[in-house]
Amino acid sequence: MNSSDTQWYKLLTGKIYNERVRANVLQAFPYWIASLITGVVAVLYARLFAYAENLSNMTLEGHRWLLFIITPVCFVAAWWIVKRFDQYAAGSGIPQVMAAIELANPKYNYLVDRFLSLKGITIKVLSTILMIFGGGAIGREGPTIQIAGSIFRKVNQLLPASWPKISKKNMIMTGAAAGLAAAFNTPLGGIVFAVEELAKTHINFFKTALFTAVIIAGLAAQAMLGPYLYLGYPDVSNASSYIILTVIVVACISGFIGSLMSVAILRVLTWKKTLKQYGAQLLYVVLCALLVATVAYFFNYGILGSGKEEMSRILFTKDKSVGIGLPLVRVLGPIVAFTTGGAGGIFAPALGAGATIGAFIAELFHFTAANANILILSGMVGFLTGVTRSPFTCAILVLEMTDRHNIVFHLMLAGMVASLFSNLIDKHSLYDHLKDGYLDAAYKEDAEDAQRGVVHPESYPETDDNG
Repeated sequence: MNSSDTQWYKLLTGKIYNERVRANVLQAFPYWIASLITGVVAVLYARLFAYAENLSNMTLEGHRWLLFIITPVCFVAAWWIVKRFDQYAAGSGIPQVMAAIELANPKYNYLVDRFLSLKGITIKVLSTILMIFGGGAIGREGPTIQIAGSIFRKVNQLLPASWPKISKKNMIMTGAAAGLAAAFNTPLGGIVFAVEELAKTHINFFKTALFTAVIIAGLAAQAMLGPYLYLGYPDVSNASSYIILTVIVVACISGFIGSLMSVAILRVLTWKKTLKQYGAQLLYVVLCALLVATVAYFFNYGILGSGKEEMSRILFTKDKSVGIGLPLVRVLGPIVAFTTGGAGGIFAPALGAGATIGAFIAELFHFTAANANILILSGMVGFLTGVTRSPFTCAILVLEMTDRHNIVFHLMLAGMVASLFSNLIDKHSLYDHLKDGYLDAAYKEDAEDAQRGVVHPESYPETDDNG
């Protein structure tokens, strides 16, 4: 090769390299923008949610009779908003994201917009705020995941046709991971969640986008809230060596009950489908609200809210007593709230229920504070695993939200044991069943449109799922 050929070769390879760098930057840019927006929205939503929950507590403090007015009004309003404006904004939001990922292909592209939309974000936020103000046992974490998926979806849709192609499936999965990371301030949890719960393709296709999205969303949240922990630093020092045996017991019980709660929710939702008339559906929501109000007023006030306040109490104060009543109502609360048809997640309520189960068992054996805290955290992992069937995600989430790395093996063991015992009740998670329901509805809608000859144009240019 002579000097002239060498110069041309260098120019050509340099041009190819520069074009690849430009394409990589352009492909990464939408992820960065969507992640930044997700972090800001997640923080604003968290503050609004916490304000509504605190306002509810202050309003009802000393005037618990207001439960019989506020709870029915809020439950009905939360249900009506979803039913009237966007039925796909109901519930957690994670099953909707899972369904959208499976539908992310040319044929069903228009159906993805049913699950992930800006209108859905608005309805989701309004409905959850009403539910939590009314005392519903719901969380904001699942809704944040759907909100984040919708943000990433919209950013992808807004890209011009000349932009380097980006896989919408990877975009949605990355958005979900960023949403979880921002909601809990748990970046590793977001990554593990995407791999364990959402990813159906090899992570190598989108690992860089996933990592950067989680980092940017988390940093945006931290910039507004500071480097906070979702719960704090519970004392787990000087724990007894035999505590590992009790961790296994707690994991078995909490995972088993978490799966039972999921089955109960599914059966109620299946029965609800028989209520065809609007009045019957409205009556069910009112009865659910009155049940919550009655239990809170006459039996146990702990049925109300996300459960974070109870988790903080039993982890960070000397008062770790829960009795048998609190675990029962922390399981009943999500069943009632989730089946009304309003929006609201189940992550935080599941963590709260698991925490009370761990505290109850620690109370039975009169354990020290450190031992009790390990059982409380193990119960949180076990119960959430019973609902999600994602043991490693649950262990990493609890690990990151408490920064207790010295019990990482206890938490992983709790997740694995809970997963095994959950399978005795049902081999599939609550989210899997709900996702299948959404997919059946979507496919039915597509078939009906095909019979009527309806053609749905693509909402934005199609790409390879590994793009």
